[in-house]
Amino acid sequence: MDEYLQTVVMQLNRMFDSQRQAMEQTAKLVADTVARNGSVFIFGCSHSSIMAQELFYRAGGFALINPIFAPGLTLETPPVTRTTKFERVSGIAEAVLGESPIRPGDVLIICSISGRNIVPIEMAQYARNRGIQTVAVTSMDYANTVESRHPSGGKLHELADIVLDCCAAPGDAVLEIEGLPVKTAATSTITSIAMLHPIMARAIELLIGGGHAAPVFMSANVDHGDAHNENLLKLYRNQIHYL
Repeated sequence: MDEYLQTVVMQLNRMFDSQRQAMEQTAKLVADTVARNGSVFIFGCSHSSIMAQELFYRAGGFALINPIFAPGLTLETPPVTRTTKFERVSGIAEAVLGESPIRPGDVLIICSISGRNIVPIEMAQYARNRGIQTVAVTSMDYANTVESRHPSGGKLHELADIVLDCCAAPGDAVLEIEGLPVKTAATSTITSIAMLHPIMARAIELLIGGGHAAPVFMSANVDHGDAHNENLLKLYRNQIHYL
């Protein structure tokens, strides 16, 4: 247990030492996009979709984050093994984004820790071709040890406008246990979310500093939380697309 926690702390320290500039760039991109009435979207396949779930409609969270949940690519519908197959299928990204409200000038955050699979790569390609700014949440250590599964040979970080390195280890899991032939205990969700929350907080700070409103949800379990949130959903309906 101690070894895992120490490893997470080490990765977090490394991440915050190395990613401050990229985090600031992302926060500014989000703030600038929202200030001109653009929209911010986030996407991930399989366990990388957890980052999208964490950011939207969240107590204390920035209200203008829009998740893209593609059928067969998230974990709530069995069989979950389908997510592994679907994230390697060409054409899904275009089908999903083509039916979404994302538009030129918007921002798309794409989470893929290995950065090698076809769907996140084609998400970035689609965005680049249509004037949509992209931010990759990935692990450079992981990406540099694997080959792309896309016919182009490219990886997610090579296509994104900004790269956020979550500093996860290749394979993600970090603990070796005697008698166990593989490592256990992954870290990428922790380190990725630990980047994304302060980025959004900084974007809120930048918006307020620029004289713009920055809607933030309250917990529905505190007094007046429901009324506060319902008001935000009405006021910002043009930038909230998940209702």
